[in-house]
Amino acid sequence: MKWAIASAIVVVSLTSCGLDIPKEVPSSFETIKVEESNIVYPMKFSAKLKGQSDVTISPQTSGQLMKICVSEGQQVSRGQTLFIIDSRNAQHELESAQANLQAAQANLQAAQAQANSAKLEYESNKNLFDKKIVSSYMLENSLNNYNQAKAAVSQAKASITQAQAGVNRAKVNLGFCTITSPVSGVIGEIPVFAGDQVTPMTQLTIVSGNQQMEAWFSVTESIIESGISSGLKHSDMTAHLASLPDVRLVMKNGTEYPYKGRITNITGMVDAATGSLACKATFPNPKGQLFSGAQCTVILPISQSNVMVVPQTAVVRLQDKSLVYKVMPDSTAKAITVTTTDAGNGKDVIIKTGLGEGDCIVAVGANNVQEGQKVVFRAGEEIKE
Repeated sequence: MKWAIASAIVVVSLTSCGLDIPKEVPSSFETIKVEESNIVYPMKFSAKLKGQSDVTISPQTSGQLMKICVSEGQQVSRGQTLFIIDSRNAQHELESAQANLQAAQANLQAAQAQANSAKLEYESNKNLFDKKIVSSYMLENSLNNYNQAKAAVSQAKASITQAQAGVNRAKVNLGFCTITSPVSGVIGEIPVFAGDQVTPMTQLTIVSGNQQMEAWFSVTESIIESGISSGLKHSDMTAHLASLPDVRLVMKNGTEYPYKGRITNITGMVDAATGSLACKATFPNPKGQLFSGAQCTVILPISQSNVMVVPQTAVVRLQDKSLVYKVMPDSTAKAITVTTTDAGNGKDVIIKTGLGEGDCIVAVGANNVQEGQKVVFRAGEEIKE
């Protein structure tokens, strides 16, 4: 009250002295006119990395794990030895199979010799029979012996084929004792130890083929409808994927991967539960910087035509609503509920509903505007008390 009285005294004193009191000059809020434009904005999708050829390594034979030749995280090349399983039983099986093969070969030689003798005897008896020196009984008997000898040769050859198959099988089983990498890549977790008993059900490790890395992510139905995959035939998919722009990759710590990738696959069916479909972007990984299983963000540039873009400062967030203040013909502000989506550049939003082209809105200071407040003042216009 004292301050008010003092202020009044000062005003009276200044007036009595003939001094002019500065008049309050009204200032307008910064406004913009909403217009439609064509934009390219980056859409971000949460993704998970996977090696292009991640291979689960499991033994194809049972036995004791004798040696682990690699370590977790080690870079390996295709054909490099990873694990060695006890091969003594497999070696014994191979030696036994080779012995059976040698016996079968010896039986074949004996059978062939017997067949040759039977053939000579038959031919001799046939010649003598023609000269009426031997009876038909002896001729028939020698022919039977010859046929039996030929059958024994055929059986011996079949035994050799079977024995050879046993040798080949034993060699394969012996080869299973040395486990090599089917691809070049990085060794994952090794949950076993030397001395463990392993079977074909045991997972020894995973080799992640990391020369090319795949980032899998889901594209929302709204993006599908905007043209990424709508109306595409299967035969057009390859050409469509080739026409899509390069994508970028941002790691979980916020750093951007230096190599750009390409979208190489879009599944042909929308998930009914999520309204999305899976996409795969492939990135080169020449320096092994990307690891299978890592979380990341794929950034896809999306082109849209005839959209209304306004600055974020024009939008007021009230709980679950978004408002902008539209400037009415009488220069007052009217709160308009709008729906928006991020423009991806950190400063703008896209107005989806609520405004029309040509509407004038408060662009800066919208948080300080109240419904019905006058926000635009013409030159020379004074504030009315």
